[in-house]
Amino acid sequence: MPANILIVRTSSLGDVVHILPAITDIARNVAGARIDWLVEDAFAEIPAWHPSIHEVIAVAHRRWRRAWWSKAVRSERKALARTLAARDYDVVLDMQALMKSVWLVRMARGERHGLDWKSAREPLASLFYDVRHRVEFWQPAVTRQRLLAASTFGYEVQGPPDYGLEAFEQEARVQRTHEHPYAVIMPSASRDDKLWPDDDWRAVFDLLATHGLRLRLLAGSPAETERAQQLVALRPDAEVLPRMQLSDVARSLAGATLMVGLDSGLTHLSAALGRPTIGIYKASTPVRTPLVGAAFTASLGDRGQPPSRALVLEAVTQALAS
Repeated sequence: MPANILIVRTSSLGDVVHILPAITDIARNVAGARIDWLVEDAFAEIPAWHPSIHEVIAVAHRRWRRAWWSKAVRSERKALARTLAARDYDVVLDMQALMKSVWLVRMARGERHGLDWKSAREPLASLFYDVRHRVEFWQPAVTRQRLLAASTFGYEVQGPPDYGLEAFEQEARVQRTHEHPYAVIMPSASRDDKLWPDDDWRAVFDLLATHGLRLRLLAGSPAETERAQQLVALRPDAEVLPRMQLSDVARSLAGATLMVGLDSGLTHLSAALGRPTIGIYKASTPVRTPLVGAAFTASLGDRGQPPSRALVLEAVTQALAS
């Protein structure tokens, strides 16, 4: 049975979170598994959270592509190639199936596994694997990744997804005993077509306030911070959190009574942490990337069809009751 394993999934935040249950499955079903994970440096904290990850290998593809042929970037790429060439893996599993992940897979030494032509998002990527696996494309992302890992290592997927993030929940139990209950809100996005109306957000805030919850708003850029501050102006029960490391964001999410946010990686992280979570979809569809977690989740809306205020308020009420 293979023991030395390299997982390749570099980005993005939500997609990296979706891999975690597959890591738990591998650790439970592959005796003596030693699992390394190749990931974009901006998200390197996430694999490190999982107790079954032996080593996180960071790649800076997003930064490198801005100056691909510069001396500094060429030096970093060569260093990564040397790191991968020096290791012998039994299985190199590409859980991204894109051409940008294939070039990383090809650097590594080991039997290369990935999705087949009909399953991969970029079918050409499948031509570069030694072993190809069929996983139906229509399934939710968490399910697809678990099935890909199961097909690679020869076991059956069993039970609900386990993200391996229990350490955050253990810390949050202590946190909740001495902090005022709060809800985490993610009302901003880098794209305007993802935004939900301000008045609808304020209605959500009013409902949360009636349940005695304070508000903590997340923002990832100066523009998002400004919008968040405008949304909660004159609300003494609200604060806009400063930009934080992912581990600190995860701690805030884990301690929350619930989370309401636009479709984003942080919303998926909240669900993964086992918090009641409501996702508002407007520019994307939840069919393939619904919120999946141990607590109440609601993936509302669809591409071009944002959820109504009433639907979101109803989901908030259900989440609080849960």
